[in-house]
Amino acid sequence: MRRWYKLLLPAALLVLWLLLNESLSAGQIALGLALALWLGFASSRLRPLRGRPHKLWLLLGLSRRVAIDIIRSNIAVAKLIIAYRREYTPGFVHIPLDLHDPHGRALLGCILTYTPGTVWVDVSNNILTLHVLDLENEAAWVELVKQRYERTLIEVFQ
Repeated sequence: MRRWYKLLLPAALLVLWLLLNESLSAGQIALGLALALWLGFASSRLRPLRGRPHKLWLLLGLSRRVAIDIIRSNIAVAKLIIAYRREYTPGFVHIPLDLHDPHGRALLGCILTYTPGTVWVDVSNNILTLHVLDLENEAAWVELVKQRYERTLIEVFQ
């Protein structure tokens, strides 16, 4: 299984190259294959830490939750900025993290930054600083991040 996994990135790069060039000529295939193999090899040397995810099926449920939260957050931010024109209270939330895996933290950072109205600001001493556009209840944000996202990421990455 490990052997085909190493070929996944070069195969994806080759397909992307051919799609972007809109050509299946022998020259484009040869050039795309050479670039895909070289970039796949070069990028593997840039990653000293290897991710060891477990229970990958949990990421499907997490992806669904994140998609729903992004849609809800888009609607909430749009209402906040466009429709209501009321004063909102931006603020920082400090969330203690139990997630120590760097790949899990990177995914958590992506999730929180992709969600409109929130930005991952800093993490130090296992305390995440999150900026929220309209901070009404800090405890609710801590509970949301820990229960909706961090718990699943701990199961997958630790």
